[in-house]
Amino acid sequence: MADFRVGSVVAWHELSPVLGTFRLRPEDGDRFPDYKPGQYMALRRDNCWLTRRVVAPDGGVDYVLDLDESGGPRLGAVTHSYSIASAPFETAENGHLEFYVVLEKNPHGVPGRLSGSLFKLNPPLDDQVRYFSRITGNFTLESRAKGFQSVLLVGSGTGLAPFVSMLKQIHSEAGQGRTDGVQYTLLHANRTYDELGYHQELATIAASRRFDFLYIASVSRPTARDALDPYLARGRANNVLRHILGLPMKEEQDLQETLARGGEILPARAARESAVAPALPRHVSREELRIRLDPARTVILTCGNPSLMADIKHIADTCGIHFEKEDW
Repeated sequence: MADFRVGSVVAWHELSPVLGTFRLRPEDGDRFPDYKPGQYMALRRDNCWLTRRVVAPDGGVDYVLDLDESGGPRLGAVTHSYSIASAPFETAENGHLEFYVVLEKNPHGVPGRLSGSLFKLNPPLDDQVRYFSRITGNFTLESRAKGFQSVLLVGSGTGLAPFVSMLKQIHSEAGQGRTDGVQYTLLHANRTYDELGYHQELATIAASRRFDFLYIASVSRPTARDALDPYLARGRANNVLRHILGLPMKEEQDLQETLARGGEILPARAARESAVAPALPRHVSREELRIRLDPARTVILTCGNPSLMADIKHIADTCGIHFEKEDW
């Protein structure tokens, strides 16, 4: 029967104050279960800031810190599932699992219960993370993309994790002469260039041409440096996809729909004016991508921000493309 074991973090890499990757070793004498790219594992820390649910007079729900008698945050164990970013061949060779995590915060700036504790890791002084000795989930290529000749992977932020696992495994198998003839396209967006996790590794995989793989990395808060990078797209992942498929930006669509129904214009107009106009890397054309993403042969797999995934579904439905998303 699966249960919690005590693993140790052997590497922590901070991409930004709110994004990082870490490698987890199993408990001494243990090994991680076999898994497929796209699956996830439950992790746990015992010193997390706990929260309590508060219902406002208007019925709204909020979560605030649960304080002890001295006014300090109450501590306790919290468990959460995370997609695995390492590939099965890496775990078989090196024994570790890798995770790509974000420091979540509520509207009051309070760090997420488990993510806040993970970002306090300080190996080797504080390196213990409990893990449930079972890896599960059906967000795999075998379950979600079987029979399609073109697979578009759309990840926002740490939603990239399952796709990194998939692509690294495909790359490894292709190096051994095992390919499936499928075209893979990855669209990953994050706020800044530094927050594009696994960017160099993915670019190297694409450049190797071991299999048919096109990598598009995008930043939603571009700098002058980013504008000069010919291999970098600009805009949120959903708006880059809308641009590829000839649809208006989400914020533009929202503004037009607000005008049509006579709603409050100012917030919609402000959102439109602050949104970054999507642009593709200079070495990729919309025409090439539209051919590559022919709806008759394509499936979109997405993972990440819930509102972004909802818009990706809208885009897929509008264009007649099969859609799949990661559900917890």
